[in-house]
Amino acid sequence: MAPNDSTTTGTTAGGSVGRRKAARYIVPVAVAGVAAATIGLVPALASSGDPELPKIGAQELIEKIAASDTQRLSGTMRISTDLGIPSLGGLAGAFTGGEGGPGGRGGASADPKDRMTELVSGTHTLRVAADGPDKQRLSILDDAAEYSLIRNGDQVWAYDSKSDTAYHATADGAGKDAGHRSGKRSVPEGVPTTPKALAEQVLEAAGPTTSVTVDGTAQVAGRDAYRLVVKPKQSGSTIGSATIAVDAENGVPLKFTLLPSSGGKAIVDAGFTKVDFAKPDASLFTFTPAKGTEVTEAQEDEDGGKAGRSDGTKGLEGLEGLVPGAGQLGAGDQGVKGARVIGEGWSAVAEFKVPGAAGLPGKASEEAPAEARQFLDALGDKVSGKFGSGTVFKTRVVNTLMTDDGRVYVGAVTKEKLVEVANGAS
Repeated sequence: MAPNDSTTTGTTAGGSVGRRKAARYIVPVAVAGVAAATIGLVPALASSGDPELPKIGAQELIEKIAASDTQRLSGTMRISTDLGIPSLGGLAGAFTGGEGGPGGRGGASADPKDRMTELVSGTHTLRVAADGPDKQRLSILDDAAEYSLIRNGDQVWAYDSKSDTAYHATADGAGKDAGHRSGKRSVPEGVPTTPKALAEQVLEAAGPTTSVTVDGTAQVAGRDAYRLVVKPKQSGSTIGSATIAVDAENGVPLKFTLLPSSGGKAIVDAGFTKVDFAKPDASLFTFTPAKGTEVTEAQEDEDGGKAGRSDGTKGLEGLEGLVPGAGQLGAGDQGVKGARVIGEGWSAVAEFKVPGAAGLPGKASEEAPAEARQFLDALGDKVSGKFGSGTVFKTRVVNTLMTDDGRVYVGAVTKEKLVEVANGAS
């Protein structure tokens, strides 16, 4: 089918999607945090032919996504992510003390905030299921093991079959082990794990600086789909384009591919290999730990949980792609306090000052464990200009310039753009 030539600047039913800012900046003092906030993704799936479908405009297709009310589905997805950072395997041990550190048997942990970051790199197979806004399940499949994150009403369970450890939280934040409060959030925030969650983030950011077109059709997991292509109009962004395969019948995004502006391998490819929109079996959303399973209860903060309550719903944004609204629970503002945004759209850069952070990149590298130093050195490039000197920590998506006097510039822009912005702000 010939590509449709209609375009839009990102308006959707109910108003402009550009009115909501989806760009959220995170200080990558530990760059793994930046990566974790941009994960949840899956590889391009081979097309079995381009189906003949009625023509549709970009505006109409965006509205179709927004209006999709699919409440039930189950299926298998593959996740492939290449953020251009070194492998994280073993890095966690460098910061937590390795096998002797916290986390259950032999350092193993079923806590989602520890396990979901596995999706930052490499290729993974996932099984997903949803039945309404209160029942979701996501499983990461390994060669001989499975890690599952399950929500059923106000109960959240995670289970790691390899270590036979489980994690439990309740949506009301009532951590049952009040005697051991660590102040840690129970589930990582902002981890999209389905094409729908990824598509919504991109479309929320669309505006006058964005080109959105319908570029033909495709088949994904045996379903006919339209291809929605989102591209920055500006130069300097690390993002080249995002392609979303949208189910022609129900408007559910089936596949998401994010390409870098520099060309080459996709940053993220997310898609279903199998999908079924029938009601999943109720047993998928129930979990009872077997005798002998080590269970960790969610913990509240030292202040009683008032600031950063561990309610078990943080990070369920990762399940929002399964059904609308699932990620609204616990959704918080991830913006950096006191940040000044320079520019707009895809080339926007956040500038802020880190108190007491003068010389931080160098100091952090000197004091970090050997594996962490290797990780930081692989990410950092020394740069200088009117702003002075500093270090650019780079991934294929988010780059950060930390100056030697403690200023930070961060955005989904190239290293050259960061230096240009820092020079102009000096």
